[in-house]
Amino acid sequence: MNENQPFFSIIIPTYKRPRQVAACMQSLVELDYSPDCFEVIVVDDGGETPLDEVAASSGDRLDVRLLRQPNSGPATARNTGAARAKGEFLAFTDDDCRPAPDWLKSLAVRFGKDPDCVIGGRTINALPDNPYSSASQLLIDYLYSYYNADPYRARFLASSNLGMAADRFRAIGGFDTTFPRAAGEDREFCDRWLSQGFRIIYASEVIVHHAHPLTFRTFWRQHFWYGRGAFAFHRIRARRGLGRVKVEPVSFYRNLLRYPFLHERGIKALLLGSLLIGAQVANAAGFFVERMKGKRV
Repeated sequence: MNENQPFFSIIIPTYKRPRQVAACMQSLVELDYSPDCFEVIVVDDGGETPLDEVAASSGDRLDVRLLRQPNSGPATARNTGAARAKGEFLAFTDDDCRPAPDWLKSLAVRFGKDPDCVIGGRTINALPDNPYSSASQLLIDYLYSYYNADPYRARFLASSNLGMAADRFRAIGGFDTTFPRAAGEDREFCDRWLSQGFRIIYASEVIVHHAHPLTFRTFWRQHFWYGRGAFAFHRIRARRGLGRVKVEPVSFYRNLLRYPFLHERGIKALLLGSLLIGAQVANAAGFFVERMKGKRV
């Protein structure tokens, strides 16, 4: 091992997406980082297709471990990987993401300066011709611009591009496993991290490319579940005695509607703006459904 480079454990949760995992693994083969300074842990969250061949395909170039668990959601899968990780630092990404070649090198530079912080980077949409994928990423970009206006005092980072010291991750209990889907567990983790007095840094040079094809149906469903996750986040936060999350001001939503026109023109900007409105409607619907569900329990 190169003693000048920190040792990373890359953790990838996956469920029924062997093709995406294979593409992700190929991007890890191409990392500009000493192969003996990182390991890859793929956590199969109860998928039907065995992933042994996918893991073995990079076995001669990467240190890969494949773990399996009953279907329990990505939060549990990430915790499963972290529990078995050997690395000093954990680096989380998703099965449909392809980290840039300098991903770990950029994270290593950041951790050299701030080893006790959560550090997360930028996600770039790899499917620019898909309007639903573009709108979904545009929403994340807007949220990052809002919550991470001061990158050294960031407030929210998505789990698709996230790193931290392994011992601190375990000390605060990892991701909350009551989230059964990828819908709010990263937001809750960031909030809990900050509540412990730790810092979050947004590092825009730490890049992964996200290839998540969406249709109108899957776009709506994704943001509906984000709404359900948002309500769960509010409920969990209240149980921790941190009070209710303040509703964002009107300017937040006004600037959200303007945001597509700062990055696109004409029909495409109008389409993306319409989809962002649709995403907010789906989010509100999911929030309401989860709230009513809680009242019936």
